[in-house]
Amino acid sequence: MSEHEETLVINEVLEGENIEIPEELPCLAVRDVVLFPSMVVPLYIGREPSLAAVEEALKSDRLIVILTQKDPDVDEPTPEDVYHTGVVAVIMRTLKLSDDRLKVLVQAVARAKVSEFVQTKPYFQVKIELLRDEEPKKIDVEAEALIREIKETTEKIFVLKNQLTPELNTALDSIESPGRLADFVASHLRLKTNEAQEILEISDALERLRKLYHYLLRELEVATVQAKIQTQAQEEMSRTQREYFLREQLRAIKRELGEVDEHSREIEEFKARIEKARMPKEVEKEALKQLRRLEMMHPDSAEATIVRTYLEWLTELPWRKQTKDKLDLKRAKEILDEDHYNLEKVKDRILEYLAVRKLNPKAKGPILCFVGPPGVGKTSLGRSIARALGRKFVRISLGGVRDEAEIRGHRRTYIGSMPGRIIQGLKQAGTNNPVFMIDEVDKLCADFQGDPSAALLEVLDPEQNTSFVDHYLGVPFDLSKVMFICTANMTDPIPPALRDRMEIIYISGYTAEEKLVITKRYLLPRQLKEHGLKPEDIQISDETILKIINEYTEEAGLRELERKIAAICRKIARRLAEGDKGPFRVNRQNLHKYLGPPSYVSELEQEKDEIGVATGLAWTQAGGEVLYVEVLVMEGKGNLILTGQLGEIMRESAQAALSYTRAKAKEWGIPKNFYEKYDVHIHLPAGAIPKDGPSAGVTIVTAMISALAEIPVSKDVAMTGEITLRGKVLPVGGIKEKSLAALRKGIRKVIIPEKNLKDLEEIPKHMRRKIEFIPVRHVDQVLEVALLPEKCKKKRKKAS
Repeated sequence: MSEHEETLVINEVLEGENIEIPEELPCLAVRDVVLFPSMVVPLYIGREPSLAAVEEALKSDRLIVILTQKDPDVDEPTPEDVYHTGVVAVIMRTLKLSDDRLKVLVQAVARAKVSEFVQTKPYFQVKIELLRDEEPKKIDVEAEALIREIKETTEKIFVLKNQLTPELNTALDSIESPGRLADFVASHLRLKTNEAQEILEISDALERLRKLYHYLLRELEVATVQAKIQTQAQEEMSRTQREYFLREQLRAIKRELGEVDEHSREIEEFKARIEKARMPKEVEKEALKQLRRLEMMHPDSAEATIVRTYLEWLTELPWRKQTKDKLDLKRAKEILDEDHYNLEKVKDRILEYLAVRKLNPKAKGPILCFVGPPGVGKTSLGRSIARALGRKFVRISLGGVRDEAEIRGHRRTYIGSMPGRIIQGLKQAGTNNPVFMIDEVDKLCADFQGDPSAALLEVLDPEQNTSFVDHYLGVPFDLSKVMFICTANMTDPIPPALRDRMEIIYISGYTAEEKLVITKRYLLPRQLKEHGLKPEDIQISDETILKIINEYTEEAGLRELERKIAAICRKIARRLAEGDKGPFRVNRQNLHKYLGPPSYVSELEQEKDEIGVATGLAWTQAGGEVLYVEVLVMEGKGNLILTGQLGEIMRESAQAALSYTRAKAKEWGIPKNFYEKYDVHIHLPAGAIPKDGPSAGVTIVTAMISALAEIPVSKDVAMTGEITLRGKVLPVGGIKEKSLAALRKGIRKVIIPEKNLKDLEEIPKHMRRKIEFIPVRHVDQVLEVALLPEKCKKKRKKAS
């Protein structure tokens, strides 16, 4: 045995009947077992007092008193928690286990009664009185008959339980003493703790045998019934086919008598539900096939449960149920206008769909995808559309879903399998033509379990979804009547194949003026209602709301703005609850008391025309921003220095701008070898904010030529556009947001690529009139508008 193995200490068994037992011994409390004299039992010891008692016994003569606990759930027994009659046992072997427990093999040698607990800590030390068996002086006929009956009954029990071995039979036959026989039989019976203890405490051997015989008869009855049950179970397994025919005959008899059993009633109910569901022919064929299988099965079998659940799904799906579309265009427009301000492009698309449905009721449902920054109302727009159409609304969110089975369902072979979210949503709606919103379609994840976006390809294709097959159902379901609306924050993460199946509608951020109207019309009344306030309790001006929008929020949507309105309402609600009387006026002067200091301070506006500083326009998820590009020329070795946390694309734009400037140096009076003698440093302020994208190209060129030619740039002109090495100005995105950002800064002239003229339609007319848009094709046109050479004529002559 190696060092790492458990050590086994084998103590010699004390031989002989006459063992000298001292009056005082350590005591061990055990659970769920009562020991009888001559009984050899292994005990597992883990409690500290028990381990201490065994250790003390091993130090002397290996003798220990074993008492049984009255309640096995007590972890720290006291003298009152144990029976005071037990046995004296000798410890034969000990084995230390790996979990710090001790396995002890003990042999009980004598009955004993505790007369006194000498100590209870750290282990029980007790004084005992040995209990001698009161054996009869002469075995009379009655005693002989009792002994024989007990031996025969015990043998019967062992035979019924298949536990009778030759050794056990020999040992049983060889015992002649009534006391020893009672102890031997009791130790082999499964008696309850209190029953075994009752037998242990009886000193009279014959009386102990009579008590034991009472329990033996009960045990014989239990063993007989147990054996009968086992036999029946074995016979039942071999008679399954016979039982099936008998059951069928019984059903036929019951039908004749007008009685129907539960299983038959369930089958009839399913038949009625299948007829009522009005399924397509192939689906009904599959349902009836599964119903026949269920009819043949035992109603309590696991397979029957699976078939039953499957049939419940088939019968509860809305195969033919649908709501009637409300095709009143005027009413639909009123509902859409009531729920959402502006968003004309989306509203027009819904009204067009209604018009088509009116002319062609069989038209397939469109697959729309609303793309826009968070908080612009994409999800709530779906609810509005459902209300306008008079349809049910179902929404599922696919953010973070990475398992294909979430969309297409699990096959029925798996335990706990169920249909995918599409079928679950239709069951929830109860109709086959709801407005089905799939949120966060750009947040799907692909991993080893599959690509959920690939499973959506069939769902979101009007040509294929007429026969969408869920893995759980295994039969086609027509999704063509469903109006699917997806939402996403960006289109880039959406796979091209999936993007191609959807009609993408971009929802841009709201302007400050739009946010003002939305706040007054929707946000403020909603928050007043939620906070238990009345409209007359609060007075807030338009200027104050605009200050909240511009200085306390920086977002394209409305979530943060609504939180700020809610914060003001909370403080007013508290003041009302404390007893102050309204109305409460919130203005620009006291706004900081409600919301604290402004969170967003805008960059200082340019005060005059400067050399080397051009005004650009950028797009962010929070809307448009004005971006100042600064260029400084200093003596050096022709290095191009870029700062302001610029992305790779913007760095490439700067390189292209430098190359174009070198090519045009002579035209602007810039020394030919400036790139050898001077360093050019380009910086974009707000250095902590990452910046990227190609739309700053024209701004960088303008600022660079201004710095090198020492010509001021007009502070009243903002610009956007991508440049090429040949000086062409390419179109960019976010024209609406960029133009509104310029307007916020008071800039009335905006240079845009000529190909972006079509985007001006998105800008509200009243705002379009305030800005002069200058379309350009080439950088020269930009420089002609932005640079002011008349303010440095002397310098230009000198340079030339």
